[in-house]
Amino acid sequence: MKHALMAALMTVLVIAGPTAQAQTAPPAGAPPEPPAVELYSAADAQAVLDARILALKTVITLNPEQQKLWPPVEAAIREVAKLSAARQAERAKAPPPANFVDILDRVADAEAVRARDLKTVTQALKPLVASLTPEQQRRIPAFLGLREGAGGLPQPTAEIWLFEEEN
Repeated sequence: MKHALMAALMTVLVIAGPTAQAQTAPPAGAPPEPPAVELYSAADAQAVLDARILALKTVITLNPEQQKLWPPVEAAIREVAKLSAARQAERAKAPPPANFVDILDRVADAEAVRARDLKTVTQALKPLVASLTPEQQRRIPAFLGLREGAGGLPQPTAEIWLFEEEN
């Protein structure tokens, strides 16, 4: 619960930050700001996703029988990443929130959609994970962005790379 609250607060700050900055006027006589340069393009994001998927598959070291269970996992990851990028693009075009209630409402909507998408990935993962050895299973959580918590069990963070475009 503590981590979910922290994730929600981080999201509020990410959403509210640009709004607060947008309301700040430059001092009179200041030179205009240079145009923004896109440092991380859609092609870059696709290349990073491709590399992470390949690395995840490599880290797990699937045997031939497990390889058969991989395509639905990869398809789910790719679909979720695509939806995440689309949501980020929509948010960039949205009008700024009017107040903190709007921000919280947007956070709630975003978390609900991300939860649904995460369920898509977990459903695709279940058959594959059931076929993995404990050693193979142990490699996955940290690679996805989970960290070790109490009792050695993986705990979620706000940084699961499946949703990187939204972070």
